[in-house]
Amino acid sequence: MFTRQPLDVIIVGAGIVGSACAYYAARSGLSVAVVDRGPVAGGTTGAGEGNLLVSDKVPGAELDLALLSATLWRELADSLPPEIEYETKGGLVVAAGEESLAQLTATARGQRGAGVDARPVTAREMAELEPHLASGMAGGFHYPQDAQVQPALAAAHLLEAARAEGARLYTGEEVTAVLTGPGGAVRGVRTGGRELHAPAVVNAAGTWGGELAALAGVRLPVLPRRGFVLVTEPLPRLIRHKVYAAEYVSDVSSGSAALQTSAVVEGTPSGPVLIGASRERVGFDRSLSVPVISRLAAQAAALFPFLADVRVLRAYHGFRPYLPDHLPAIGQDSRAPGLYHACGHEGAGIGLAPATGKLVVAAIRGEEPALDPSPFSPDRFGAPESSPSRSEPS
Repeated sequence: MFTRQPLDVIIVGAGIVGSACAYYAARSGLSVAVVDRGPVAGGTTGAGEGNLLVSDKVPGAELDLALLSATLWRELADSLPPEIEYETKGGLVVAAGEESLAQLTATARGQRGAGVDARPVTAREMAELEPHLASGMAGGFHYPQDAQVQPALAAAHLLEAARAEGARLYTGEEVTAVLTGPGGAVRGVRTGGRELHAPAVVNAAGTWGGELAALAGVRLPVLPRRGFVLVTEPLPRLIRHKVYAAEYVSDVSSGSAALQTSAVVEGTPSGPVLIGASRERVGFDRSLSVPVISRLAAQAAALFPFLADVRVLRAYHGFRPYLPDHLPAIGQDSRAPGLYHACGHEGAGIGLAPATGKLVVAAIRGEEPALDPSPFSPDRFGAPESSPSRSEPS
């Protein structure tokens, strides 16, 4: 039997982005329901490293979003429990050769103009920041604004705070239809066991955001981009920052479907070292790739030679929600009035979640946004689907 429950907003997706949307919506006084076919943080969020980075973004709309989120994460860290493991460890981006350093310097120059604290460091200064870093590096940049969070716990606590404000949570319920009213306006969703009605539905379905959009009759070309992470045995805190090779920045912005790996290494409060990052478009292939794992391990050991003798206890992988122009879709979709998107962040969703939530809630409430949302407009993906899969409310 279906149950009708009037709400202000329904959020589809209980990952970090959906949780942030729920948090800000509930705190603004909106009545909220969050629906997810799996558990909280059961998708991309649970497979993330928890990066809160400004260092890997070039000047433009995404960097502006990241800087706003950095401020919001600091505020959230003061109000959420310490279990979210928010840590302002800072980032260290290193260049092995002069050509790589020149490219990194040019990137940092533009970032500083946009408000990023990017500090050049010599090889000697890098050794002071990271005593176990390999010798012979040409130079690098230190980014004090880079931070870290435990993503699954952060999502859980954001949702718990939203629930304290009255938000409802329905896990294990897949959305099977987007309900529409006169003129095709979105009016709610249907799951296997209930109907939920609201004038606003937020698509925070991550890698599956394209599928949810299609239920509302619109095209959102979200693709999965697979990435692996290695987890070592617990160690003393030998790595102080998030350390990665300069080539990582170009890998993040690449549109190639081919395998790309560039070392990203960091310690954690609980001891294990996390090693990434790989990117490849292979659909939803969940098989373990030994070549990818081997490349990541070798690149990490090249940055920190002591890692060559450290055991890797496990490897895990997830799928980043990738959009072709490398910008998330945030805000109302004019092709389906009442549908709001908050997905397509690729590997930056954890870092960008608070600012995304703020922009979505401002759009729902008709308030002035904290920054210009137009670069993230879902309307950039064209006309509605010719044969929408919609369901009228009964």
